[in-house]
Amino acid sequence: MDLHLLVDNLTNPALLFFFLGLIAVQVKSDLAIPPSSSKFISLYLLFSIGFKGGQELAHSEWGYEIVFSLIFGVLLALIVPVYTFFILKKKLGVQNAAAIAAAYGSVSAVTFVTAVSFLDMEAIPYNGYMVAVMAIMEAPSIIIGVLLMSLFSVTKASNLNMGSIVKHSVTNGSVMLILGSLVIGFLANDAQATGIAPFTTDIFKGFLAVFLLDMGIASGKKIGSLKDYGAFPYIFAIAIPIINGVIVCFLSALITDEIGNRFLFAILAASASYIAVPAAMKLAAPDANEGLYLPMALAITFPFNITFGMPLYMYLIQVFP
Repeated sequence: MDLHLLVDNLTNPALLFFFLGLIAVQVKSDLAIPPSSSKFISLYLLFSIGFKGGQELAHSEWGYEIVFSLIFGVLLALIVPVYTFFILKKKLGVQNAAAIAAAYGSVSAVTFVTAVSFLDMEAIPYNGYMVAVMAIMEAPSIIIGVLLMSLFSVTKASNLNMGSIVKHSVTNGSVMLILGSLVIGFLANDAQATGIAPFTTDIFKGFLAVFLLDMGIASGKKIGSLKDYGAFPYIFAIAIPIINGVIVCFLSALITDEIGNRFLFAILAASASYIAVPAAMKLAAPDANEGLYLPMALAITFPFNITFGMPLYMYLIQVFP
């Protein structure tokens, strides 16, 4: 791996704030971000990324690459939960397997935001349509996870309202905001976008640092929930992102030549949802253990991706163009 990429990433102030949050939990500090502030910052980050993505999309030349990228993203969101479900089913049971598979087939918007910041730090361009790819990957894996649970559950979930699950996954706040911001950014002209640039661009990295501090605190609190399940969840939560990310590093070359786009595809494939999926699975899989799939995604996969995963995927893409 390119040590320059690794050092740049590990010394990124935003990432160091994440480690500060982890340390604060370990030393039992009372450091905390108020929930209302954390919610606002997460909404801001999604708004900013969506709006800037819409602006990029408005200046992009439409063609087959955009269509194929969207299709590729949906295929990833459909395939990953299927194969991971069968890896998990025997070890953790059907409901837990379905919830975890849905989480790893879906995407983490915060990981995507951090990856975009990484690209900006390395001055590597990417296309705005990747924001749309991220948003469209949220729902399919949730639907697949619910279907797998229904098919393989001993007690068939006859009372499961698939319509409400689909509606919940599509109208999830993070999906709505990022898609809405994408459309608004696409419709805004250059002068209008420049007018709010101090909000959408100038303060972005500062808010990201505070949000990652909050994520560090949350991760430190959640990781202890996994100790009752042995080593398997820890191995899965690192091995599966590596497998997905590395494979997509190479497959994405069939879709786009842009290094930034390929990197974002890899990080999307490697990420796991810890916002949209847990919210949906509370309805669809009430017997699934939230203390299992949530810390796997938030406390293991997320830190791995933003520390070592991003430099690894970028290195592979640059070495094997």
